[in-house]
Amino acid sequence: MALSIWEALAVFAAGIGAGTINTIVGSGTLFTFPVLLAIGLPPVTANVSNTIGLVTGNISGAVGYRRELRGQGARAVRLGATALVGGLAGAVLLLALPSKAFDAIVPALIGIALVLVVLQPRLAKALARRRERNGTEATAHPDGGPALLVGLLLASAYGGYFGAAQGVLYLSLMGLLLREDLQRINALKNILAVVVNGVAALFFVFAAHVDWTAALLIAAGSTLGGQIGAKVGRRLSPTAMRGVIVVVGVVAIVQMVLR
Repeated sequence: MALSIWEALAVFAAGIGAGTINTIVGSGTLFTFPVLLAIGLPPVTANVSNTIGLVTGNISGAVGYRRELRGQGARAVRLGATALVGGLAGAVLLLALPSKAFDAIVPALIGIALVLVVLQPRLAKALARRRERNGTEATAHPDGGPALLVGLLLASAYGGYFGAAQGVLYLSLMGLLLREDLQRINALKNILAVVVNGVAALFFVFAAHVDWTAALLIAAGSTLGGQIGAKVGRRLSPTAMRGVIVVVGVVAIVQMVLR
């Protein structure tokens, strides 16, 4: 569709905001999706175009966090393979199912994720004490074990389907089940977002209608935003970062319930 200059600027600005917040936490779709609906795109076309446009921003954010990825290459490959399967499944579901199929459960999922993010330090310490008492600390799975893989598979399916607050789900799962600091977990989250959005976008290119003007404007904006987000996010303390996650997650829940 043809956009006015103001509509184009609004989409580009939303892309910058989405790229920035995606790199720090996730949920950039909360910036772009409402703008795409406001300029007249049908919901599915807006979702598809948004997913394609955000891929370059995900890549930009992942590059910005490359320092925190050192020593996590093998882990990123293993978790990324799970994310790829889930992301593709979610993309297929978007075109096969009515949106109401996920609408009821998504706010609840995000709410649970936020509780896990807030309680993560205490839960992690409790798990560590339990392992020490049971003598299992040495054998604890360094990559989160089957529980993390199943959780990531489901979160990635949701990401391929819609994606708002997908990063919150990733951060809560990995924060609870991996013994890593939040910045290194965030770097992993950015890699998983590249995989999920990338495979979903590739599927949509061939199987869905795309508004390429909107997608390219979001791509340009989110690429810039990804670099901004990497610089800002790396300076946040774990407590501040959890605060950002909670605020973004609450906004996501409110917007999904009211839309």
